[in-house]
Amino acid sequence: LRLNSNIMMENQTSTYEFLLLAFSSHQELLFPLFLALYLAALLGNLLILVAVGSDPRLHSPMYVFLVNLSLADLCFTSATMPRLLYALLTGDQTITHSACLSQVFFFLMAGNVDSYVLAAMAWDRYVAICKPLHYATVVTLPRCVVLLGAVWVGTALHSLLHTALLARLTFCNNHALPYFFCGLHPLLHLACSDTSLNYMMVIVEGGLVIIGPALCIMASYVFTGTAVCQVRAPGGFRKAFSTCGSHLTVVILFYGTV
Repeated sequence: LRLNSNIMMENQTSTYEFLLLAFSSHQELLFPLFLALYLAALLGNLLILVAVGSDPRLHSPMYVFLVNLSLADLCFTSATMPRLLYALLTGDQTITHSACLSQVFFFLMAGNVDSYVLAAMAWDRYVAICKPLHYATVVTLPRCVVLLGAVWVGTALHSLLHTALLARLTFCNNHALPYFFCGLHPLLHLACSDTSLNYMMVIVEGGLVIIGPALCIMASYVFTGTAVCQVRAPGGFRKAFSTCGSHLTVVILFYGTV
């Protein structure tokens, strides 16, 4: 009886749907707004990819980092926005269990790739300012490719772990999510089975994955700021700001939403 009950629960889990209740009103006004924002994000990132790919002079570590940041942003927005646009256009707010888990996987992976690429770019800027004479030998293209490959593989494994742990859960009667996409924590709140392992992995493994790149970025800017303050040459601060200003702006926007 217990085996049959577990099979029935697994079959029920694989067939039911969730309800994404955010933006359930004023859909006719929100659709063109979100469509314009999504198309702008696609266009901006695609232009970066085309510009770097078509110009051999841009095949350098800094622009390789930028390309990966654009790829992560494309994955980040495309994991959620198409489903939101479909819901706003048709009024269908349901999403299947498998599609919901797919959103969780790609959202977690792309978000973590973003944070690690920003940390790698912070390391690149630190070497460029604090060790300019060693930049060409420290920040090499093969080393950056290996680093970025490890980032994509590591974040994919991280996302797969949490998605697999989420897939083993069962959900009871309440399938309504007051959001416009499936997130890890909202789904854990809806689960009626034991989620202690999920929360433990979120705190231990997830905490290291999220806090690690943030600490690397902070440390790089502490060392960079200290080095800039010691520069006596005129225009040193302006040159350092031109080197790090755009990256620092993206970091503030990315982590500021937290």
